[in-house]
Amino acid sequence: MRFRRQRREEVQVNLTPLIDVVFLLLIFFMVSTTFTRETQLQIDLPESSSDQAQLDQRSLEIMVDSQGHYAVNNQPLLRNDSDTLKQALAELAGNRRDQTVVITGDAQAPHQAMIYALDAVGQLGFTKVSYTTRLPDAP
Repeated sequence: MRFRRQRREEVQVNLTPLIDVVFLLLIFFMVSTTFTRETQLQIDLPESSSDQAQLDQRSLEIMVDSQGHYAVNNQPLLRNDSDTLKQALAELAGNRRDQTVVITGDAQAPHQAMIYALDAVGQLGFTKVSYTTRLPDAP
């Protein structure tokens, strides 16, 4: 007796509909995306209308003048770099990293100098950081 073998169809996955759906999603997201222009931001610093916060007596104060020179607790630093700033902060703080660090910057201070100060504070492990601002002039 002869049995006929049934022919098996080869299983094929048709990728064409999947590719079409992916392209339609790509086109949809490209068309619906909005792009903002970050260069149009206008910032006027450093004024604040909030009440003055009480500062801890054992806080460290970093001052940045309009040329980007640093002073820690009213003592100007010899060099104007982040390593000198970190060294001065480490000497004054000792092992206490729980004290508040207050960063006071001139309104005309370079932004990079302020970022160096904030970065130095973060690298040393201080978690309480505050910025000082001035009240706006009364009309």
